Amino acid sequence: MRIGELAGQLGLNPKTIRYYEGIGLLPEPERTASGYRDYDEHAAELLTFIKTAQRLGITLDEIGEILALRERGEQPCGYVREVLRRQVIEIDERIVELRQLRRELVALDEVADRLPDPGPGQCPLIEHVRQQDGARAAQS
Repeated sequence: MRIGELAGQLGLNPKTIRYYEGIGLLPEPERTASGYRDYDEHAAELLTFIKTAQRLGITLDEIGEILALRERGEQPCGYVREVLRRQVIEIDERIVELRQLRRELVALDEVADRLPDPGPGQCPLIEHVRQQDGARAAQS
């Protein structure tokens, strides 16, 4: 099948498929006599695998490593589990950061009406945070 048909079938942009070929995630397909790419079902399966892995937050470099393990006949499951475990740790860290940011934003909203006007073209909220950050840095 041609690239447009494959892309449409999988909900991808043809440029994405070409990009995956360019970085080695997808092997170069056979060419028709007129030079068009001619993809087989294996390419569709591989692209579905890549999309699924990306949905899980696995990077293209990590997907490349998984594919390399598969090509060498090795089980990639241990590697995949380690990648997913690292992601859980990163997500947990991000949740902590987001909760802290939420507390900061709620507190800022509570004082917003009491902040002095810093002058034309300036936002009292941002100036307040900038001054707080400066005071914290001076204390360190």
